[in-house]
Amino acid sequence: MIGDRLVWARRFALAAALFVVAGAFGSFASSRVVADEAAPAVGSEHAAADQLTIVSGTGRHVFHIEIADDDAERAKGLMFRRSLVADYGMLFDFQRTRPVYFWMKNTYVSLDMIFIRADGTIATIAKDTVPESERIVPSGTPVRFVFEVVAGTTARLGIRPGDRIEHPLVDAAK
Repeated sequence: MIGDRLVWARRFALAAALFVVAGAFGSFASSRVVADEAAPAVGSEHAAADQLTIVSGTGRHVFHIEIADDDAERAKGLMFRRSLVADYGMLFDFQRTRPVYFWMKNTYVSLDMIFIRADGTIATIAKDTVPESERIVPSGTPVRFVFEVVAGTTARLGIRPGDRIEHPLVDAAK
């Protein structure tokens, strides 16, 4: 009987520890769930699109976007996409300002990750991320949003930290 209680207590402690560890990774967009490998490419007729504008020193750059604003969408992100259209991307809304962390596991296309403050200004940019890498890509500072686009986009368009994002979600967060 005491042996049964000891076994139960150990199992409970192990389950509780696993739950705590899993919860610690809750703010990682990198804890992405396994998604359907047949997911539509961003910009395909199946992907619901909205528009976002980046105002930079080189002009106004309009993108068609998908929005990831809940845990499931943020976890899936752009995983399993085989290609991205040049003027498309995904806007991640984390609902509050905090440091965020991404990885490229199961993401087959190199990306530029644009980390955005709640006021809509670009804080940092992670350029040319490595497909399928498990290396953590941190925001480096607390942010509210992240905008992912195909790698090379920020260099091609001259997008830099300090540039501004225009989108209703960003405007509402100010």
